[in-house]
Amino acid sequence: MSGAAARGTTGLDAIRPSDVESASPGGGRTVLVSSMASDSHTWNLVYLQLLINEFGFEVVNLGPCVPDDLLVSECVARRPSMVVLSSVNGHGYQDGMRVIGRLRERPELAGTPVVIGGKLGVSEVDREVHAADLLAAGFDAVYDDRPDGAALFRSFVTTRLGAGATALDAP
Repeated sequence: MSGAAARGTTGLDAIRPSDVESASPGGGRTVLVSSMASDSHTWNLVYLQLLINEFGFEVVNLGPCVPDDLLVSECVARRPSMVVLSSVNGHGYQDGMRVIGRLRERPELAGTPVVIGGKLGVSEVDREVHAADLLAAGFDAVYDDRPDGAALFRSFVTTRLGAGATALDAP
């Protein structure tokens, strides 16, 4: 994954335990899944929705090409337990750096876990730097397109949101 950052986790860092109450400021069991404004892919969002449903969460899937204002307004209105942003087009770093500032400037979203994953850049160059920058900007976890991303994401959800074991965890 990427280098250590004080705020969040990556594949090389230990996952910080957090109690369910602080991880779910809205008190619900809803996870908001979305792409960002520049990304028109949908298969990744459907996969994430199904994966997160396996943990017992309701999922609000905003779909592709979501404008920043819509993402922020939906997060404020719904107060999800977590926000999951996905990128397939290679612009995840650029879009994520812009969007996280908008989400974190809202006091009602300050404690909401926000993660980003997928293809964060168009090349392998600066992969570690991009992940560290995204964590420093306010993401709680960053998952690039490496093969262990889904397993690391499952571990994060289980630890941070108190999701129970699922069939996905079986050997």
